[in-house]
Formats: sequence, structure tokens, C-alpha cells
Amino acid sequence: MGKSLFVSVQQLQVGNYVRLPVSWKDHPFLFSSFKLKQQAQIELIKKLGIDAVYVDLGRSDTEPLNDQQASDIQEHSAEDLEQLHGQMEQYKKERIEVLQRMRRELQKTEEHFSRSLARMRNLIGKLRNRPLNAVHEAKELVADITQELLASDNLVLHLMSDQDKSDGIYFHSLNVAVLSMLIAKELGWERADIEAVGLGALFHDIGKLKLPSQLMRKQEPLTTPEQNLYNQHPILGNDLLKLAEDFPTASAEIVTNHHEHLDGSGTPKGLTAEQLSNPTQLVAVVNFYDALCHPSQQQQARTPYAALGYLYKHSKGKYNQEYIGKMIKMLGIYPPGSVVELSSGQFGLVMSVNLDKLLLPRILVYDPMVPKDQAPIIDLEAEGLSIVRCLPPAALAENIYKYLNPRERISYYFGSESKG
Repeated sequence: MGKSLFVSVQQLQVGNYVRLPVSWKDHPFLFSSFKLKQQAQIELIKKLGIDAVYVDLGRSDTEPLNDQQASDIQEHSAEDLEQLHGQMEQYKKERIEVLQRMRRELQKTEEHFSRSLARMRNLIGKLRNRPLNAVHEAKELVADITQELLASDNLVLHLMSDQDKSDGIYFHSLNVAVLSMLIAKELGWERADIEAVGLGALFHDIGKLKLPSQLMRKQEPLTTPEQNLYNQHPILGNDLLKLAEDFPTASAEIVTNHHEHLDGSGTPKGLTAEQLSNPTQLVAVVNFYDALCHPSQQQQARTPYAALGYLYKHSKGKYNQEYIGKMIKMLGIYPPGSVVELSSGQFGLVMSVNLDKLLLPRILVYDPMVPKDQAPIIDLEAEGLSIVRCLPPAALAENIYKYLNPRERISYYFGSESKG
């Protein structure tokens, strides 16, 4: 962070990056830290009843004025200032109302996600003893998600809260299913195909339940025999699902073949492109992306931004490039869960992306003067801001990290954005 000075409000000039030493609710500005863009903003700061503010020289375009320069400034009329103050207060009020609506939409999406996760956990629990019931409930869950997807326009992909780490298989499976179904919808697939993808994705890792628990918990690299055993989990999963008898063939192929590659280098059978169905190729792409974000060795985890970049650069010949392109387009350049720096110099966490406005995601912004539970979630388009760079969460200062709370477990669910 650049050097900061505590300077008199009389020395401020356009281009200074200021931090106001007053509560967020006690001034008309949307943020407590921002770059001054017009002289009227300075005069409004002077009317707050404070004598001095912090100026961050590293984020400023120019240094504060000296005393002689300050005395030469032509001030706006009281009437002009009153009008500007009213406009800014009204804008701030409108943005707060938008923020509250966004939080309500996010909470509603969280509730849908939690219900789907609970249903997922329940049906997996039934699979061994009552496989027919488990498959029937899984079909109902997939049908409900598909109905939500097809009935919604103006779709928004939201970042979900961190959850119990012991439930990794449920989160991974639901995440792969939701993303795969979203991409299938974006590809224009028929409802039956979307549901086949969802059902196969829900159960794609079910064979891991038959592997030794110590193998699944191991943090060190697997030995060759351990890796060979692990590579059998798709076949073990398919064997488990055969108990249900009526498990759809298209979905069963996804379970058996989701680790196969187009060039024959995958496992467990070394199949090639012409032997792999389109739904299987789609789930393979999404599964690999989620595995990059959440590998078994957590220290190797990539951010969503880095995972997409890796997938794009290192997947040629192994994964379907059309589906990778569609996923990148759907998640945006900065997927939900990405930690970013804005053109204002502020740090933020990407919370959601509107599928119609991918370059302008919603960002939860760090502002030390605003309580964490009221942290502004801003619309980049509305604020005229842009993303400068994406960075790993570990690069954040401790106070910013605690405030933004980057997710260790990146889970997505969709909602429909309200108008207005």
C-alpha cells in the first residue's frame, strides 16, 4: 500500500485518493475511500464538519495542494452544492436499496442450494440399501433443477457460502451437476439431455464411497497401486448403480467414462472421442475444472480464474474445446469466487455474474469504514469501475482477507435477477 498523509481538507484537489475518517452513514458518498473526480466533491467533504482526511499518495494522480494553491481555489455556490448533495444522497439511497435486493436474492439462492444439498445427501445415504428409491429421488431433484433453469431468464450465477468440509463429495457432485446443466442449457440441448447430464453428474463420483476411507483422505501423492485403485472408482460407481436397474443408460455412461480423454489417455479404459457421448464429454470438462479448484492435495488448489486459464491452455486433445469455451463464456473472465483489485484501488470478491453481462460481475468490496455485514456489493457498470487484476487470496493483507472471507470451497448455484 502507498504512503498516506493526513492533510487538511483545504489542501485537497481533484485526483487525490481520499479516505474519510467518519462513519459510512454520515456522508453522502457511496464509499468511504475513493478518488476525487470533481471540485464539488471536495466542497462536500468540507461541509462534513471534519478538518482533515487521509490521502493515499500511491493511489492518487497528484499530490495535495500547498497552502498558497489552496487559497486560490474558486468554490461552488451553496445552491450548486445543495443540489449535488441531494443527488448524491438519493443515488446512495438507491444503491443501498439495490444492495438489499441483491442480498435477498443471494439469500434465496442460498436456500435453494441448501435444500438441493440436503436432498443430495439424503439420496446418497439411501443408495446402498434402497437404490431404487435413491435413483427416483435423484430424478426428482434433477427435474426440479431443470425446471428452475428453463423457467428462468436473466440468469445469475452466485457464489455460495463455505460449508462443512467433510461433505466434499456432496458439494463437488452438486456443483458439477449444476454447472453441467447450465452449460447444457446454454448449448441449447433438449430438456431430456439436460436431465441426463444432471443425473449422471450427481452420481459421477459415487464409486468413491466403495474406496478405503484412508485412501480418500490421503494428503500425500498416491502410490502407483493406490492410484490404480482410485482409477477404478467410475467402474465401482457403475456397479453400484446397476442395483437400481432403471438407471438411464446416457447417465450411466457419464458415471463410467467421466475420467476418459478424447485422445485415449484417460482412465479406466482408455476410450477415445468417438466412444464418448456428448453428455460424458461435457461432465468431464466441468469435473476437471472443479477438481482444479479442489484437488485432494489442498495446497495445489487453484483459484477459479487460474483454473479456467489452466483448462484453456492444457486441455487441447483431451477435452471438448467447444464445451470449455462455453464454460469460460458462462463463468466470465473472473468467475464467482475470484479475488480482484478494482480500478479504484479497492479489493473485492466476485460474488455473482449475470450471464448477459459477463464482463461486469457483482463485487463485494472491502471498505474498512463499513461493517462487514453491510459491505457494499457493487455493480461495476453502475459505478464506472473495472477489474485491474485477479490475485490469490493469500496475497491479501490479513484484515482484508478476514473482511472479504474468500471461499475455500467454491460452490455455485443459480438464481434469476429481478428487474429494476
